[in-house]
Amino acid sequence: MKAIQVEFIGSATSVAACPKPLLPEVAFAGRSNVGKSSLINRLVRRKAMAKVSSTPGKTRTLNFFRVNGRFHLVDLPGYGYARRSKEERGQWPIFIESYLRSRKNLACVVLLMDASIPPVRSDEEMEAWLLHHRIRLIRVFTKSDKARQADIAGRIKTLKSGDDSLSLFVSSRTGRGMDELWKAIQAILATADTPTSPAG
Repeated sequence: MKAIQVEFIGSATSVAACPKPLLPEVAFAGRSNVGKSSLINRLVRRKAMAKVSSTPGKTRTLNFFRVNGRFHLVDLPGYGYARRSKEERGQWPIFIESYLRSRKNLACVVLLMDASIPPVRSDEEMEAWLLHHRIRLIRVFTKSDKARQADIAGRIKTLKSGDDSLSLFVSSRTGRGMDELWKAIQAILATADTPTSPAG
C-alpha cells in the first residue's frame, strides 16, 4: 500500500471535537522529539504534511489525515516533555488516554520509541498501558540508522520474551522499514473495516 491521496481533515483537543468515526484510525504515539512527524512525512511521501520542529512538544493537538479515502492517520501529541507547564504535564496523559480509550474506530496504535537511546520509562509505561487495555500495538523503533547494532540486538532479545505485538526498526532518513510498516498497517486495516471499540 502507498499513500496516493492524503488530506488534512482537522485538529482536535478533545474526543468530542474529533471527526465522525466513519473510518478506521491508526494513531501514532511517542515521546516528544522521537521523530514522529519525520516518520509520518516519510511514510506518506509528503515533505511537510506533519509539521517538523526542532522544539520538542510542538504537536499539541490530535491531527487527523485521511489516507487513500480508507483510513485516518492520527498524529497524537508527544508525551514526556519536561518544559511544558505543570498544568499541561498533568493534563497531557489524560488527553491522550481519553482518545485511546473511547475512540470506537481506533484500529491500532503505532508506538514510536528511539532506537538510538536506552529504554525510557515513559515509553515502557505507555506500552504497558496499551497492552493492559488490549489496544492493538505496533512497536516502531525510530532513528535506527543512529543506533549501534549491539543496541538493536539487545532490544530484539528483550522483545522476544514479551507479547506478540509486531516490532519494527525504521529510519526516516534512509527509509528503512517503511515498506514493512505499511504492510503491518494494511494487515490490521484488513480486519478493521468495521469500527470496534477498544477494550477498557
